[in-house]
Amino acid sequence: MKAIIIAAGRGKRLGTHTDEVPKTLVPVGARTMLGWQMRAFAGAGIDELVIIRGYRGDVLEAGARAAAPPGVKLTFVDNAAWERNNILLSLACARAAIDGPTLITYSDIIFTPSVVRALMAGRGPIDLVIDADFRDIYEGRTEHPLDEGEVSDLDAEGRVRRVGKRALPPAEAHGEFIGLARLDATGAQLVGAALDELAARYRGREHEPFQRAARYQNAYLTDLWQELIDGGTPIHPVTIHGQWREIDTGQDLARAIALVESTSEEWS
Repeated sequence: MKAIIIAAGRGKRLGTHTDEVPKTLVPVGARTMLGWQMRAFAGAGIDELVIIRGYRGDVLEAGARAAAPPGVKLTFVDNAAWERNNILLSLACARAAIDGPTLITYSDIIFTPSVVRALMAGRGPIDLVIDADFRDIYEGRTEHPLDEGEVSDLDAEGRVRRVGKRALPPAEAHGEFIGLARLDATGAQLVGAALDELAARYRGREHEPFQRAARYQNAYLTDLWQELIDGGTPIHPVTIHGQWREIDTGQDLARAIALVESTSEEWS
């Protein structure tokens, strides 16, 4: 099974940490962000990684090849317009790779192998990892406030109903989408078809709104999930309790380093 890592951005909020390397190659303790992801994926049997690159793509490829576990196949896809678009259009660059069961992840999060194993046991066709304890992570997180979280709630049948930044008040949320998702074969067909339809719909109209994005070219992955939900596609949560961190600011980085250098066996 493969995982697609959306890693085209620079990560300006990390300041000088990304002057020479893309965000995902910033060290978090003993490993880079990408290294932590590779560890987690290898622990769940993921044997192929498709990495979408943009900023310092040559450096990213070298770092990925150096960190990849033995036997893992690496493929690199370029997002030539990474400075002008956002996560959704970055994923669209790897459309051809969405041809069967696939994991999709942001590149600026770290998570434990147990999170990936829980996701692999999801109900499909599309499963999102949702942290029910997300409020704990935001305590003292002053540089990335709670209202920037990609919060979600569930419908009466336990499926994801709303998801995205400011999609609902955090107090009403079931949890936060951490940026990690699973597609089974049917889910891959649904996502691929949606990307194709959106590409046709917004050709030459990239500056027009889409879901919660003021411009389609700036849309997030959560805008795609919401589009699918609104069209009737069932998307299920895989609920976790911590076991991950987003690293968006210098403060996030310091807190994540403290976590992985703790005595927790999950991060050893």
